[in-house]
Amino acid sequence: MAFERRVAAPRLPSYDDHETYAAVMRAVQVVLLVLHLLGVVALLVGLLLQARRPVKRVTGPMRDGSGTAFAAGLLLVGVLEIRDVAFDHTGVSVMFGVGLLVLVLVLSGARQEHIPGWLWWLVLVLTVGNIGVAYAV
Repeated sequence: MAFERRVAAPRLPSYDDHETYAAVMRAVQVVLLVLHLLGVVALLVGLLLQARRPVKRVTGPMRDGSGTAFAAGLLLVGVLEIRDVAFDHTGVSVMFGVGLLVLVLVLSGARQEHIPGWLWWLVLVLTVGNIGVAYAV
């Protein structure tokens, strides 16, 4: 019988002390929060820059901002759950639903040359409403 050499499987990094792990997760949380806020600001600025224009359209900052805000917000909730931070799940669920609706509306208008005025207003009202819900939570 031949001697078989066993190769150890790669291991995940181990955090021996809880403080190091907590510090890493806190840093990830802060980075995701900044990305989320930048996405919301980009969406809102992209909307408000068109306020006086007669023809509205979906711009790059609106498209990228809504996607960034949604993805970063979703990941942020995951990090908060991992860290066992208490937060209002109902408020987060409402923000998730509104954010998903805004993302779908923005992406549906992204391929069009211009969007109807009611769609621009709907995205603006939903975005400001989502900010209000976030402030209330």
